[in-house]
Amino acid sequence: MNACMTLEQTCKMMVKKLGKIIPDVELRYKAELVVEINELKKEKNAVILGHNYMEPALFYTVPDFVGDSLELSRKAAETDKDIIVFCGVRFMAETAKILNPDKTVLLPSAKGGCSLAASITVDDVRMLKAKFPGVPIITYINTYADVKAEVDVCCTSGNAKAVVESFAEETVIFLPDEYLARNVAVETGKKIIFPSAVSTDSSSQKNQIIGWGGRCEVHEKFTTGDIADAREQFPDVVVLAHPECPPEVVEQSDYSGSTTAIVNYVKQSNAQRYLVLTECSMGDNIAAENPDREMVRICSIRCPHMNEITLEETRDSLKNIQYKIEVPEDIRLRAKKSVDRMLAIGSNVPSN
Repeated sequence: MNACMTLEQTCKMMVKKLGKIIPDVELRYKAELVVEINELKKEKNAVILGHNYMEPALFYTVPDFVGDSLELSRKAAETDKDIIVFCGVRFMAETAKILNPDKTVLLPSAKGGCSLAASITVDDVRMLKAKFPGVPIITYINTYADVKAEVDVCCTSGNAKAVVESFAEETVIFLPDEYLARNVAVETGKKIIFPSAVSTDSSSQKNQIIGWGGRCEVHEKFTTGDIADAREQFPDVVVLAHPECPPEVVEQSDYSGSTTAIVNYVKQSNAQRYLVLTECSMGDNIAAENPDREMVRICSIRCPHMNEITLEETRDSLKNIQYKIEVPEDIRLRAKKSVDRMLAIGSNVPSN
């Protein structure tokens, strides 16, 4: 939106865009926050990045760029602003800092955690390196900077297949999402195995993915029962699943892809009714962008960490320059290599 809009103009825009999703009285309160944030953004020479999982009142107002983690990483790498406010979670803001060491990076949350990022530690990675020497290690971008510093390359849900295939028929270690690893194994024709059941000798075999046991606390809750319920009530529904969902859910869906890929699918499809199996705010954002389509509300699950990012926290973070993201330089330099490789491989691929 235009950062120079008045409060009245902002209210009208938000009511028009979000009136079917958010009550007017709430929108009018949020419009005041939007005007204040946009004034602060201009005053402090800041850019705001908004992930697809942000609540609609934030997603459609203050960000200069919105998208998935890969697209926002690219925007972070290109910005000439002094301050980057990352409306996402900590690992995303860390990635922005990795790419912009001389800029101030703010996360509008004191914590901004992630169950996937918490499921793997740098000691875990070092253990895997010792157990499987020489096996390339790929980590999903949903990890913290010290983990990224220990691996060969990062990936997102959208370019995971391309990253895995860049190692030809080699065995690779894929961290930390169990379900994404299983789904990528299906896409690439590789066998999926796990460290507890793998000997060092068997890891030398070709065309395998050695996975990990991490799971997204949102996506692991979706079941094939959700799909069955939706199809029973709405026979024409198109089911879209994020690849962090269990493999049986992905298999029974009509389409599986990254958040950007799902957004684009709805834009390009002629179907009128969708069930989106991912973080529920994204369903609201898609609905606001496509008022002529129906988003089925059978299974809506909110990420508690993304839910920490609000307009109020965004204002306070920018106003007080609080919740700065710092990455030690030795870790940053090593992590940047794995992020740069991801960006190079995924230059033409939609993402997480």
